[in-house]
Amino acid sequence: MENKSAERTDEKLLQLGRRERQIMDVVYRRGKASVSDVRGDLPDPPSYSAVRAMLGFLEDKGHLRHEQQGLKYVYMPAQDTSEVRDSALQHMVKTFFGGSPERAVAALMEMSDARLTPRDKQYLSQMIKKAKQEGR
Repeated sequence: MENKSAERTDEKLLQLGRRERQIMDVVYRRGKASVSDVRGDLPDPPSYSAVRAMLGFLEDKGHLRHEQQGLKYVYMPAQDTSEVRDSALQHMVKTFFGGSPERAVAALMEMSDARLTPRDKQYLSQMIKKAKQEGR
């Protein structure tokens, strides 16, 4: 049974336009971002005023919140990043891998630039062992 909160998050994110998704990507990647930060990270950025307006719209839609730092607003995700990450990952596995986590992990392992350190391999081994113990 899927998490209803994750489904709502998926639906909300899928309803965003291309530029809104780009802005959200910047904010998620940075954790916090001012209008100037966002504008600096966007490809072919619109005007400062346009970015400020889009951040306001994303806040109105419930995707962002802000804090005032001095004279500027700093925007951050309204939801916990790990919740959004889990939701996006569930959506990706469902959409591109037929709901199979095994196929998704295999695809990641087969990527030509996938370089796992011994520490990474140990961590993954521990996670597999834990999943087996939990019956997953």
